[in-house]
Amino acid sequence: MASSTNNNTSQQQQPTTNLLHTSLAENIYTIKEALGNSNDVILREITLDKLDNESIALINIDGISDKTVITDILENLMLDIDNEPENKIDDLNDYIKKQCLAVGDVKDVLDFTALYTAVLNGDTVIILDGQSKAIVTSSKSAKDRAVTEPQTESVIRGPRESFTETLRTNTALIRRKIKSPDLWIKSRVIGDVTQTDVAVMYINGIANDKIVQEVLDRLDQIKIDGVLETGYIEDYIQDAKFSLFPMIYNTERPDVIAAELLEGKIALLVDGTPLVLTVPVTFTSFLQAAEDYYQNWIISSLIRLLRYFGITLALLMPSLYVAITTFHQEMLPTAMLISIASQREGVPFPAVVEALLMEIAFEILREAGLRMPRTIGPAVSIVGTLVIGQAAVEAGVVSAVMVIIVALTAICSFLFPSYGLSNTIRVLRFPLMIFAAVFGLFGVMFGIMIILLHLCSLRSFGVPYMSPFGPLIIKDQKDAMVLFPRRNLLTRPRLISQKNNVRAQKYQVNTKRNNQ
Repeated sequence: MASSTNNNTSQQQQPTTNLLHTSLAENIYTIKEALGNSNDVILREITLDKLDNESIALINIDGISDKTVITDILENLMLDIDNEPENKIDDLNDYIKKQCLAVGDVKDVLDFTALYTAVLNGDTVIILDGQSKAIVTSSKSAKDRAVTEPQTESVIRGPRESFTETLRTNTALIRRKIKSPDLWIKSRVIGDVTQTDVAVMYINGIANDKIVQEVLDRLDQIKIDGVLETGYIEDYIQDAKFSLFPMIYNTERPDVIAAELLEGKIALLVDGTPLVLTVPVTFTSFLQAAEDYYQNWIISSLIRLLRYFGITLALLMPSLYVAITTFHQEMLPTAMLISIASQREGVPFPAVVEALLMEIAFEILREAGLRMPRTIGPAVSIVGTLVIGQAAVEAGVVSAVMVIIVALTAICSFLFPSYGLSNTIRVLRFPLMIFAAVFGLFGVMFGIMIILLHLCSLRSFGVPYMSPFGPLIIKDQKDAMVLFPRRNLLTRPRLISQKNNVRAQKYQVNTKRNNQ
């Protein structure tokens, strides 16, 4: 008898099935054991006198469930059922869902996995005695960070709102801008432990179906214990994982995501982070800002050309200085050559060492300014740069022209709207300086050729990274290095949106009528 009792106890403690039991006591015991008897798991039992003392249990997590909603659920259950005549309720489960619960989302669950997911998401679960299913009611807490201005992207002209850490708030911000039934959302849950919600958003009829399916397939293949930020997803699904160039675009501005969706791209939203990813991506995407489309097209075109010029200076200026001062002094005017030679007369290092020291010192100061508290970070970075630069020149460690080049290079690296591309340029400067110190201008040209060949070989979800330059697409040049007037941007990028390529009809002003 004792052996039989022990076996029964063992079977009760280790259920062989994931389905809910018909016994309320067994269900409560299993849930407590699975959740480790955590003190934030609130379990409330109600005895219904009108129904032969049947019991109901409510389970929720304190802190992520709305207490007001839970209180309303309890009042409705106790008052409505007690006011019913005896023996009138045939199906208690059906009666509770239809008569007692005033919340919007109500559904049944049949297994413990779905029950745990609902409870840990902030929902309240109602378990009935004698039934092998439970009722899930929506009671997620409404606590959320307010929609504020973007922190990483400055807004000159345009909407001053940014995404938050709540997934549903972010999808709502996008739906406010795109009020179309074709804006579809596909949901995935990634992370065996964190169970992070990921939403794939696209416009049906504009986005390429093959790219959408490819995104979903790559997400389904992710096997990881936790996802805490979009960087986890980005590392798994991007092409060319060993490339320094960013293969996925990210932003915290809803207007940018809305514009990307209208071009046929796909957005990935991850619960718990204000950054949203978009795919596929091209190199030109990282040199375009949302304000380009909000102001005069001539001004926007000049600013874009300035960005392309800035990326050239940020990438090549230190290496050109090293190559010319070391191997090709004849390229400089005589007056400039004498001035640079006189400044470097007391410098004990060759040009490449001088450049590397200054670049590394500036990167250290910039990184320190980012990691320090906001109240002292800018002051330390600015004062440190001025003091160290001036002291280095006076001590004869570096030349004044080198300080100018490093400062101008750093300023040019801040011209890019995308911080990811800025990091890539910062890293590529160093191998180009080494090439310049060894081979001169030939080494610089060799490094540029390697970079260009690498860029032309990249693809993002099947779309060439350098389009519309490689392959050359004439129609898409209207929104590449320069920006044509909005009324001339009649088509979407050809290689991204292949289903519905027309975005606007040709617009003409009746000048004859206006003159009259």
